[in-house]
Amino acid sequence: PSSGAPPAGAIPLPPDANGRVFIETKSGQTRCQLDSDSVGCEAPFTNPPTEEGEKANGVNITAAGEVQWVAGNLGDIPTVPIDYRTYDAVGWTIEASESGTRFTNQRTGHGMFVSIEKVDTY
Repeated sequence: PSSGAPPAGAIPLPPDANGRVFIETKSGQTRCQLDSDSVGCEAPFTNPPTEEGEKANGVNITAAGEVQWVAGNLGDIPTVPIDYRTYDAVGWTIEASESGTRFTNQRTGHGMFVSIEKVDTY
């Protein structure tokens, strides 16, 4: 369960006109799109599942904890580069570190940890 509020000191990332936030990790290898209902990340994962005959390069999690791997491309999104810090974006807490990036929905507590080597969901 979550408190519903971002952690103290989290850096706010304001959404665009469509309610989305686009980030790129410090390594430059992972790009993500967030809205209040879900987080989707694209990266060159080392051991992804296969989706429709292709290796997945994207993973999406909803605030309800539903996970989906996809083969696709986020396209030319206007990403904001983030550092190894904690951020608050459209109801999600983003904790970025050298080992990967953790996204936690502040309302439900569901989320995922994303790195090139693995994706853990909760």
